[in-house]
Amino acid sequence: MSEQGWQRFVAAEGGGDWVVLHGGAVATFPVASLVEAARLAEAVAQVAGADVILTLTDRQLTVRLARGVFRLEDAHVEVARAVSAVARAQGATADRSLAQEVSFAVAAQPDAIDVGFWRAVLGYDELDYDNAVDPLGHGSTVWMQDLDPNKPLRHAMHVDVSVAREQAEQRLAAALAAGGRIVDDSTAPGAWILADRAGNKVCIAAWPDGAPGLPPFSPM
Repeated sequence: MSEQGWQRFVAAEGGGDWVVLHGGAVATFPVASLVEAARLAEAVAQVAGADVILTLTDRQLTVRLARGVFRLEDAHVEVARAVSAVARAQGATADRSLAQEVSFAVAAQPDAIDVGFWRAVLGYDELDYDNAVDPLGHGSTVWMQDLDPNKPLRHAMHVDVSVAREQAEQRLAAALAAGGRIVDDSTAPGAWILADRAGNKVCIAAWPDGAPGLPPFSPM
């Protein structure tokens, strides 16, 4: 695992259908029916390989690669190109605005990190040492975040919303119009930390998809 694979995927030519989220690369293809989604999924499955999750509804087919941004490798670029080519042959066009992922960060001081509990209670699997993922590929990823041991706060949780880089400011505007407020924009346009009226925090993240700015990994 490395940042190089993710960065090369974002920079690769022919990858315009794909959005890189916290949970890997995603392409979403609108469809007219569940039958159409199933036909497209069958065609995609012929070229996609094993490291792929397909999610079908009567409105879209979503194709996900790698399940983790730092698990993207050079081989995934070719898989993505092959999937896009098959989709075009089937008359399907990806819509980057539909791609998103919601994940939950469980923050605690280092001696209280308890990823095993979260895997057990959710029935989730291990993808990396610090996270838990839905084996069905449907639910949100849960990941562990260290808090500064010198701070009095012992634990916290926040929500991460990962979107396409060109969609982040639109999502931000919608959240502000709905009554949210910006807590930290020091890494924008890579990410913004927002809060609702009660102070509950959420991060809108576009950095996995190539937006400039480092991810806000400092305790929230």
